Amino acid sequence: LVLLGSTKTIMPYAKTYVSCIAVAAPFFTSSLTMNNILRYEGKARLGTIGMMAGAILNIGLDALLMLGFGMDILGAGIATAVSQVVSFAILLSMFMRGKTQTRIALKYVSRKFSDSLDILMTGSPSLLRQGLNSVSGILLNQLAGIYGGEFADNAIAAMSCVSRIGFFAMAIAIGIGQGFQPISSYNYGAKRRDRVREAFKTALAGEDIVILVLSVPLFILAPQLIKLLRDDEKVIEIGARALRLYCAAMPFVPLTMMVEMGFQSIGEKLLALAGSSLRSGLLLIPTLLILAFTRGISGIQEAQPLSFVLSFIVCIFLTRIYFKKLADEPPA
Repeated sequence: LVLLGSTKTIMPYAKTYVSCIAVAAPFFTSSLTMNNILRYEGKARLGTIGMMAGAILNIGLDALLMLGFGMDILGAGIATAVSQVVSFAILLSMFMRGKTQTRIALKYVSRKFSDSLDILMTGSPSLLRQGLNSVSGILLNQLAGIYGGEFADNAIAAMSCVSRIGFFAMAIAIGIGQGFQPISSYNYGAKRRDRVREAFKTALAGEDIVILVLSVPLFILAPQLIKLLRDDEKVIEIGARALRLYCAAMPFVPLTMMVEMGFQSIGEKLLALAGSSLRSGLLLIPTLLILAFTRGISGIQEAQPLSFVLSFIVCIFLTRIYFKKLADEPPA
């Protein structure tokens, strides 16, 4: 936890919460796998039921355990762990009751190394994106922590609030992109490149609309939203500026998302890796280091929005490569 950027005052809470999360981690990862299988089978509704049941239960248990029983951070951890186990059980039941085309049984496990390697390579852009997100988050906490004392706690708390609020808008855009992927994969395999191009443009437009609609109220209400999560004057001051910069740069994100997901869906693993690594790390990490040491806390606030803009510029050229590859494929 020290490596992840925890301060001495945050440490006891972090240890308690992480202990609960570690227990639930296998159930969480299995749920994600089953949810993706359902999505690619065209049964997104079943996947949504499983994941949403856990999410709603998590919210209810948070209120019950933290407020009703006064368990504080331990209550939050238990609520998260229990909800993940429940989601896992619901999703698994769908497979066991024959509601899916896919069957789960040991006899179906492939023993071919090539199959495992292909799965790992196809998923590597997502792995790289999430991994670099984690590295960037660690670095951000470490850089905020160099100020020491209460200011470090406030800076870490403020940037954590920004990431939570900002991800609310991003998650909807990501969902649109993930909905595009099975459509793209199916039509690419069927050599209907025209449908792949149309789906890409439609999904990109949808993401842009969602981001624009959500970023405006988030920008306007930034101080009030930060206050909902942490009623501290210094946290609000740091977080509100960071959130407004984040919102101003969010319209540049959809193209970078779609380029990564587009390449991934047509099996262009190396180009998908390139797209996924830009916004999450290759541009964010050096930007964060440079701005943090030249502009202090202001630079930490500005690093991620700037990385969004820089990634957008690079992805303009990657988009041209993507459409050229679709055009070069033989027609159906």
